[in-house]
Amino acid sequence: MSEDVVRGDVDTGAVTPIGRVLVTIPTYNERENLPRIVPLVLDVDPRISILVVDDGSPDGTGALADELAESHAERVHVLHRTAKEGLGRAYVAGFRWGLERAYDAICEMDADLSHRPEDLATILAALETHDVVIGSRYVDGRVNVVNWPLSRLLISIGGSLYARIVTGLPIRDATGGFNCFRASVLRSIDLDDIQSNGYTFQIELKLRAWRNGARIAEVPIVFVERDSGESKMSKAIVREAVWKVWKLRFMDLFGRL
Repeated sequence: MSEDVVRGDVDTGAVTPIGRVLVTIPTYNERENLPRIVPLVLDVDPRISILVVDDGSPDGTGALADELAESHAERVHVLHRTAKEGLGRAYVAGFRWGLERAYDAICEMDADLSHRPEDLATILAALETHDVVIGSRYVDGRVNVVNWPLSRLLISIGGSLYARIVTGLPIRDATGGFNCFRASVLRSIDLDDIQSNGYTFQIELKLRAWRNGARIAEVPIVFVERDSGESKMSKAIVREAVWKVWKLRFMDLFGRL
């Protein structure tokens, strides 16, 4: 397993073994993909449970998630939210749910199979010796992205580079959403104070973890563009990221992170 390691500013002490793991999967109109990804994720490791955080999908994703929870007793759970409030809010709700139930680690994962379940095993292995593990598309001198148009690839690579330059965050895939955090790291972050909600949320979460001294590893994954459903990426999300990265920079300068 190849990995890049980033160390935070504070030594967080010895790393303890990982027990129960919660994979948090936000959904909005993912009825086609959810029954495909759930069994694949559960097969990766017996320690894994899944929390589907559905933002009131009009296509019936929430009801389907309930059926999957009934079929996979004690390993699949559903958190229903009444409105589409964004990626960041969905993940924060999932983090709180997992922390309240004493999971040892909580992971972020897309519902559309762009994050390959088999890569989760590599991430969890690295988490045994780190506080945060990032599934990176751009580590190890390679670009591991399948079926993306060049324009989107350039936006993604440029966005991560932009975030590194502005914030100083020493992570190659700052915008990636396939990440696992030890519960202790999430408890060290004031979840109420998180400012971002779109894809900048991923940058802010990593930046806060790094500033809190988390030992971070980036491991290579392969990102595969979805083959069904609609992408949630939009020009508005890109515009938000451009100015919010600077907001994070100034918050960091004034000790707000």
